[in-house]
Amino acid sequence: MGWEFGLPAVLIALLAVLIASGRWRWFYIAAVTAPRDVKALTRYIKLLFLVRKYSRQNATIADIFAEYVSKQPEKACLIFEGREWSFKEISDYSNRLANVFHTHGYKHGDVVGLLLENRPEFVATWLGLSKLGVIVPLINHNLRKNALVHSITVAKCNALIYGESLCDAVAEVTETLPATMALYQFNDTVQQPVLANARDLTTLLQAASKELPVTNVKKPDHHDQLLYIYTSGTTGLPKAAVITHSRFVFITAAIHLVAGFRTDDIFYTPLPLYHTAGGMMSIGQALVFGATVVIRKKFSASQFFADCQKNNCTVGQYIGEMCRYILATPPSATDKAHRIRLMFGNGLRPQIWPQFVERFNIPRVAEFYGATEGNANIVNLDNTVGAIGFVSRIIPSIYPISIIRADPATGEPIRGKNGLCQLCQPNEPGVFIGKILPNNPSRAFLGYVDKSASEKKIVRDIFKKGDAAFLSGDLLVADERGNLYFRDRTGDTFRWKGENVSTSEVEAEVSNASGYRDTVVYGVEIPNLEGRAGMAAVLDPERQVDLIKLAQTLKGTLPPYARPMFVRLLTKVDMTGTFKLKKLDLQKEGFDPNVIDDALFYLSPKGSYESLTKEVYEQIKRGEIRL
Repeated sequence: MGWEFGLPAVLIALLAVLIASGRWRWFYIAAVTAPRDVKALTRYIKLLFLVRKYSRQNATIADIFAEYVSKQPEKACLIFEGREWSFKEISDYSNRLANVFHTHGYKHGDVVGLLLENRPEFVATWLGLSKLGVIVPLINHNLRKNALVHSITVAKCNALIYGESLCDAVAEVTETLPATMALYQFNDTVQQPVLANARDLTTLLQAASKELPVTNVKKPDHHDQLLYIYTSGTTGLPKAAVITHSRFVFITAAIHLVAGFRTDDIFYTPLPLYHTAGGMMSIGQALVFGATVVIRKKFSASQFFADCQKNNCTVGQYIGEMCRYILATPPSATDKAHRIRLMFGNGLRPQIWPQFVERFNIPRVAEFYGATEGNANIVNLDNTVGAIGFVSRIIPSIYPISIIRADPATGEPIRGKNGLCQLCQPNEPGVFIGKILPNNPSRAFLGYVDKSASEKKIVRDIFKKGDAAFLSGDLLVADERGNLYFRDRTGDTFRWKGENVSTSEVEAEVSNASGYRDTVVYGVEIPNLEGRAGMAAVLDPERQVDLIKLAQTLKGTLPPYARPMFVRLLTKVDMTGTFKLKKLDLQKEGFDPNVIDDALFYLSPKGSYESLTKEVYEQIKRGEIRL
């Protein structure tokens, strides 16, 4: 009897102590988040077992893919514009490609750039080159002139494969490329004209063997470099991030297992294949897990769910801007007539999340966050609206990611008196970091081809002397339950149209085009639009800038997402302050003609810079003028 009455008394006393100490809240949060954390831990363990298995086997992407070719040769691997490419067809094409470059003397460690629009041959080409141990930089086909030359030369390319639709872009820079670099032109049909000094790759492929070349071929290693994928990072021109076979496996398997993909899923991605999201996370589902992937040359908002319905897709991929464009289309019979059970991607704004899933009947959204070169990658497991992932409040050390206090303008960590970094409290914004553990595939940081650029992304002496972490450059905030939310970019990069834009690159182009050295570029917020639109402020006290020439020149030198949407012609610059501080002051003023005396212009749908009046400003805010 004493025990029966004693136990409740002990529990009540314990509860009283917890309440008095404030610890009761921790137990409540632990109980609420335990199912999420256990699910994530289980999937994370499966991920580590899988990547370690392939590491022990010393397996390359081509090795893993070959297993599926033997098991399911006739299954659709890639679907493009109504045509199905079977696993065997992709394999045969990749072998032909490997044979062409093998006979031309390319070998393990060589670098061959790939400049091609979305199509199955894009995947089969880099896959074929990988069988020789050749590293393939995946170059953004929107780049022109200086940025294009930089992307080719920074990777030290021995050769460049480009599509016939990009002949003009290549022809513009041929004279500035290394004379020793070979050119291979891919045409849609054989025996077609190619640029001077280029080789007709399509015709060469027709005569090549579809058997895997083995004579005098050094077999690639699981940890060998596979691809270079470009990222703008925080400053400067595009940086070539190193992707090894092991890194490809990890990223592909991580999203597959953590987000809950299946091998019988049919994936739909209209994203560019030169980026990690489309080119690894989706394409990897075919290469590493034997699934079917539907690709599209270019994103179409009106055709997104129509394509999904037509191809019986079960998983769709997005970036935030895409969701907004899709939501803006008129209601259609295909809105809910598809089989999509899961959407995954990054950048779906909390403001439109509920409307999007309701209108298109999306059972689950797996919002993820991560950088191509980074090790701080997370996924939203439980449909929490707006969250990009989470950090466990029960066992945070299991997946060592953190949010530390930092200067939002520079991203520099704020350190305490002991010289170490400081953790942010719940609901306090800070910079997201991932602890670096070189021998752990989920914690390694491979960095860029440019080692000095890699070092800038590492912060040291975080929580103890000698430790290190990858510095994301992004401001995040965690709520009480550990759910993470994206706040902003730090430093000199802003995000627009789903792309990271380097302000220093745009500043250089605007400065060259306008004839003025004093140019600052920054991102400004537009109501109800994702990210920040580019704005260029140019010192032009005498109003000599030719805006017609400026628009025309930038059209030829910058991809659409990087062109400034707004131009401000400054009459003076405060030279007493630092350049960074001035940029922040300009950014705060935005593009509002009600508070700015300088002349303002906006990039109209016609492609010209036109006067930004108060009336136009209100139309842009209301969404009547689309940018």
